[in-house]
Amino acid sequence: MVYDFHTHTSLSDGSLSPIELIRRALARGYKAIALTDHVGIGYLDRIIREIASDCALARAHWPILAIPGVELTHLPPQAIAEAARRAKELGAWLVVVHGESIIEPVEKGTNKAALQCPYVDILAHPGLITFEEAELAATAGIFLELSARKGHSLANSHVSQLARLAGAKLLLNSDAHDETDLLTPPLARQIARGAGLDEKESDEILITNVQALLKRLPEQG
Repeated sequence: MVYDFHTHTSLSDGSLSPIELIRRALARGYKAIALTDHVGIGYLDRIIREIASDCALARAHWPILAIPGVELTHLPPQAIAEAARRAKELGAWLVVVHGESIIEPVEKGTNKAALQCPYVDILAHPGLITFEEAELAATAGIFLELSARKGHSLANSHVSQLARLAGAKLLLNSDAHDETDLLTPPLARQIARGAGLDEKESDEILITNVQALLKRLPEQG
């Protein structure tokens, strides 16, 4: 079974509609998928409303946990806390923050701002994260992401090393923008091993940490 907490639809820069991405994920063996389209401030309400509607429809009819979420992307660090709080109020079950990936001009300070916010669940592709930031993640219980996405994955080994030293929890996500980006169990294992994790550590991020995150989600009817 596959659990994936970071994906994109045609509501931002993905190629599939929310309901089609969920359906194709189910056909690929997914047990749960979070739709976390890129958002700023102005269209937060609309994106969450549309994603939440399709996720509710999918959960009502298909055996998959479809999770409405957002990825706060390229916001000024000072705006992250308020945007994350507002996203949760509007109905986002998960708030992901677009971290300081080495391939994009994310403003310095974004990682730290996200890790100091109680409304953030996952710091995506945090790039060359510092030990201090990894310690913040461990203290706050915010998950650091190992990414399957080209470019963002370049820092996976660094992220896993710092997380191990600081005691921070990791998750592995696809950051899918298309059906071809979706994970499979063997691929997820290979990415974890490529990040320098052994079998026990891979089990932790693919099973134990997944269950820990699922327990934080709103009760399902």
